[in-house]
Amino acid sequence: MGRVKSILLATAFSCAMLSGCGGEAAPNKKAETAEAEKPKAEYARYADDAAVSEAQLKAAIAPFFEDSALSETRGVVILHGGILIAERYAPGYGPDSKLISWSMAKTVTGTLMGLMIADGRLSLDQPAPIAEWKTPGDPRGRITIRNLLQMASGLDHTEMPGPDGEPPIYDVDTTKMLFLTEGRDDVSRYAEKRSMEAQPSSKFEYSTATSHILADIMARTLTDSDDPLARRDAMLQFARGRLFDPLGMKSMTPEFDRNGTMLGGSMIHATARDWAKLGEFLRNSGSVKGAQLLPTRWTRFMRTSSEQDAAYGGHLWLNKPRPEGRDQVLFPGKAPDDVFAMLGHLGQFVVVSPQHKLVIVRLGKTDDPELDPINDQIARVINAFPKSK
Repeated sequence: MGRVKSILLATAFSCAMLSGCGGEAAPNKKAETAEAEKPKAEYARYADDAAVSEAQLKAAIAPFFEDSALSETRGVVILHGGILIAERYAPGYGPDSKLISWSMAKTVTGTLMGLMIADGRLSLDQPAPIAEWKTPGDPRGRITIRNLLQMASGLDHTEMPGPDGEPPIYDVDTTKMLFLTEGRDDVSRYAEKRSMEAQPSSKFEYSTATSHILADIMARTLTDSDDPLARRDAMLQFARGRLFDPLGMKSMTPEFDRNGTMLGGSMIHATARDWAKLGEFLRNSGSVKGAQLLPTRWTRFMRTSSEQDAAYGGHLWLNKPRPEGRDQVLFPGKAPDDVFAMLGHLGQFVVVSPQHKLVIVRLGKTDDPELDPINDQIARVINAFPKSK
């Protein structure tokens, strides 16, 4: 996400390269009908009894859609104290539009892993249960689930080209894993076969691959079957039964590869309202409607800085300064340091400010180097609200 650029040119690849698409593209009448039924006019609504005035809400959201420096925004939703107080969508989008997560999916994966650990099926500091890594003498056998969640596995991984453009986009691991023949049918196998380049917990390296390894671990924990449909169905049943349905996130639609592994690092689709519900769930430390679904110690772990990068917790970004030499994420110094966020490529944001009881969702399509104005506007929205007493 953002300066991290988790999947820079994913949209440049055709649908035929994605798992499940296969073969030559044929006319899709349902897709054409859905496109024709998209709302053509802009949709917006604002509460007239919120902590700030309706005029202030409109003024806070307007730049996302009307300032060219913040384009292309497709939807903005604001919850205050769990209540939807403002939302606005660009023409062609609306409250029922499912939009892609990109790397916001990582936080879904981290949350589901927390539920599985709460069940006692796995533990945070156990070695990751990958059969190939259990060979005596294999250094990967020391990688823990904590290491994977904190992006500190030590596995060799190139997420994106460097500042000099090397290696080229088609030769980085993220592209080969998700879209090219080396990995797209079985993303976790590609990720799990990587060799070590550092000791576990010694180096932060943002890696979509680690999220897919976690998704594979969860599928293997839920079923002994290697059948792709059985793996997919087991993961869907768990995700829906334990998270999506209890939170009322009916639109949440994960994608899976041909091996039945959830693409939990990059590809989950949902409406802006449902993304806001997940942010609200984490703001409330894993509780919804008075029910504690996720132990508070897990959300505390997710929101605690990892050793190698203060701006990253457990599959969650934090509003903290990053170590020297790393691109800044979010807006430290411009909003409270307990702000946390799910972030995705091309400007997908779910930003939570506990002190303000706020959840702000911004979804759209903005090149990663051009996200600073969006960060700044989100900080302004946060500061427009009173802090909770």
